[in-house]
Amino acid sequence: MTTMFVQTPLTERSLLAAATAEGLRLFFPLAALHAALWPLLWAVGWQFDLPFARDTLPAHWHAQEMVIGSFGAALTGFLTSALPEWTETDGFKGRPLLVLAGLWGGARIIGFLGIDAAILIGGVLDQLWLLFLVGYCCVLGWKKRTTAFVGFILFLATLSGAAGLLRVSMYLDAYPSGELAVHLLVFAFLGLLGLALARITVPVTNRLLDPTEETSPYRPHPGRINLAPGLVGLLILGELAGLSDPVCGYLMLAAGAAFLDRVAEGFIGREGLHWEVAGLWLSSALAGLGLIVTGLGRIGADVPMLGGLHLMVMGGLGLGILQVLSIAGLLHTGQQLSFPRRARAALWFLLVAVALRVALEFWPSLTLPGGPHGFSAATWALAFLLWLHAYLPYLWSPATINQDKC
Repeated sequence: MTTMFVQTPLTERSLLAAATAEGLRLFFPLAALHAALWPLLWAVGWQFDLPFARDTLPAHWHAQEMVIGSFGAALTGFLTSALPEWTETDGFKGRPLLVLAGLWGGARIIGFLGIDAAILIGGVLDQLWLLFLVGYCCVLGWKKRTTAFVGFILFLATLSGAAGLLRVSMYLDAYPSGELAVHLLVFAFLGLLGLALARITVPVTNRLLDPTEETSPYRPHPGRINLAPGLVGLLILGELAGLSDPVCGYLMLAAGAAFLDRVAEGFIGREGLHWEVAGLWLSSALAGLGLIVTGLGRIGADVPMLGGLHLMVMGGLGLGILQVLSIAGLLHTGQQLSFPRRARAALWFLLVAVALRVALEFWPSLTLPGGPHGFSAATWALAFLLWLHAYLPYLWSPATINQDKC
């Protein structure tokens, strides 16, 4: 890949200006670093425990830090960069982004050690930046008199409510509501993933098919665009209404089928095997498979539901987020839409990590080096560290600040 900027002398001020010139420049590296270190420390360093978690379940801390911590930082970077572009408004830069990062980071320090005494403090910090994203979508939608952001607003509000419910459940040691909150967190993020993929897939596919951007050879079927997030929304309503396990299971099967239907977006010839597009439909495939496996478990089938959950979270969400980081990281720094070799390697390592983690649920007798989840956590960490090593020079280079956007 040809780099489209030249090296310039760096100072602390110019580096900070580059890192805070746009939301994704700051939050994508934070997301990658957290996604790499937190699971590795939890699985290998802490041995599935946390130093100061006495009255809370480490598994709930783990779910919270993965979804709200790692994925939440990626979401913040994506929305604070994409929303201004979609609405042709000025985005945030400088101090406002540092304040958001401070709120996110303060909650992460508490989650890093599992500090029971600070559960609610961390919850307040998370609510501040989550509600900011909800309000930001509402304000831009109102200014532009558009309903295009309603889906984002609803899923973001669900994410915020579920994050608050999980914190309160951990504080009160209320296990059932804590499990409900974890499910809602995952489903809300799946809905956001579906909405994001609907907006990303079309321009990326067309750019790959026609690099000149003079034509638009790819046009998706209108019924496919929002089907998956719409069915995820029904699933969330079913969970909140307290519907029975079989009913929620069938809703999960329907949402999973909708995500699998999006795999057809990759049927564009051999170009569909290029990582720039393949990662998008593979993300939908893994999310759909995870929903179907978990849904089968909810209706009574003898399948490992935890394996389905990790297919959704590590596979569907993890791959989708790494794909978004890779695409937006290039286009928002003026690079060609061609993944660097390290980015392609990162995507392969992430798939290996998912396969290793899920295999243990389907074949519990499987023996892996480094303990049951050590190898999976290491390859997952390597995936995000490779991405960080490849993209940080683009994202934090002052020479790329004024490049064209997507």
